[in-house]
Amino acid sequence: MEALLKIVYLIGAVFIVWGLKNLSKPETASKGNMIAALGMGIAILAAIIEPTGEYNSNASLIWIIGALAIGSVVGVIMAKRVEMTAMPQLVSLFNGLGGASAMLLAVIEFFNNHEGFIPLGNSFILVSTLFIGTVSFSGSVLAYLKLDGKVQDKNVTFRGHQTFNNVFLVVILAISVMCMIYGEGNYGMYCIVIMVLSLIYGFSFVAPIGGADMPVVISLLNSLTGISAATAGILFGSQIMLLGGILVGASGIILTIIMCNAMNRSLLNVLIGNFGSSQSNAGSETATGVYKEVALSDLSIQLYYAKQVMIVPGYGLAVSQAQKVCQELEQILNKNNVEVYYAIHPVAGRMPGHMNVLLAEANVSYDKLLALEEANDKMANTDVTIIVGANDVVNPDALNNPSSPIYGMPIIEVLRSKSIVVLKRSTKPGYAGIENPLFFDPKTKLLFGDAKESLNKLVQEIKSLG
Repeated sequence: MEALLKIVYLIGAVFIVWGLKNLSKPETASKGNMIAALGMGIAILAAIIEPTGEYNSNASLIWIIGALAIGSVVGVIMAKRVEMTAMPQLVSLFNGLGGASAMLLAVIEFFNNHEGFIPLGNSFILVSTLFIGTVSFSGSVLAYLKLDGKVQDKNVTFRGHQTFNNVFLVVILAISVMCMIYGEGNYGMYCIVIMVLSLIYGFSFVAPIGGADMPVVISLLNSLTGISAATAGILFGSQIMLLGGILVGASGIILTIIMCNAMNRSLLNVLIGNFGSSQSNAGSETATGVYKEVALSDLSIQLYYAKQVMIVPGYGLAVSQAQKVCQELEQILNKNNVEVYYAIHPVAGRMPGHMNVLLAEANVSYDKLLALEEANDKMANTDVTIIVGANDVVNPDALNNPSSPIYGMPIIEVLRSKSIVVLKRSTKPGYAGIENPLFFDPKTKLLFGDAKESLNKLVQEIKSLG
């Protein structure tokens, strides 16, 4: 029986790794998600039937099956009801629940050994699981609240916030060391203290990080959840938990580094830089000038006779749900032999790959989605660039204004194209709160209004030309 279970766990692990491999390409991502889910299902089934001593009873089985049923129903309902604009919030919330699971496992284990002795190595794993899982939980909850607009940066930050965080972290680490060395007989008390302090620290850790950095933070928190799952796997001797946690933790860290590189910033700078927070405008210059508006009729003619068009999507596209209209515009222009591409910045939107997910929902071909470098290479031959709700990822201050908070950040260099049209509700700064001089460049014209409504009207104008 034991040998059979190991084989089943191995099969589950292979499916998880296989699924993760498929997630690396848009064309196979959907299949990869299903394969990984199947692998996790196999692992869960093996864990249920594995003999577990005192927990191997009908009563325990009823609790396990009941929890699985409730969790499955809630998960399916939430996934079906969530709007694509709210996907980052859902990712943050689900990630937080993963951290909460690791936290609860550590709490249970601490109280099971409340009056006994826990060897130093085991207590280190226990404390690590508790701390990392709790920080991931409370940090993800705050990320969810920020992304959903329920909490503003100015309501949760204060002067000297980073210094407070550093001191608070040292205090938690000191208490954790005391727990490992002197905790015998008082593990329950130490557990509660560390958990409460970690909850506060997780909240405070995310609080000063500005909105423009939220994709990086979500990726980092996802990595922390994976690490907590891995330490929980060590704690309970579960190889599948250890493997899954390592995969999530490692991939999260790699993605975090990639996104930091895309912003030309270190992870430390993201965590202490306050980019995109209410304090981020200090030292930046306010863009001024006269902007020009474009008429729908003029824009339709310009697009109709163009050879190549580039669409740059941002969060405004997600808010207005304009992805399907973008795809319709693409089809109409393709019929007139106009090449249409989409320039995707790594940190566009509110989570890693946000724009790719939205456009995939609209059945936009994957080969039309260009990464940053590839998009910039095509800009010189682009007749018209249409910016739909993007702001900070096209801000030229990143290239030529040393006083700007985003100076040095690689951007989609739309000014290389022959003309630019920006679809916006107003000239207000983007999510990072930074003014954008692109709006006043001679090459740029603005089309005000809801992006979906404006694109629908534009589609009708172009149809009338045919």
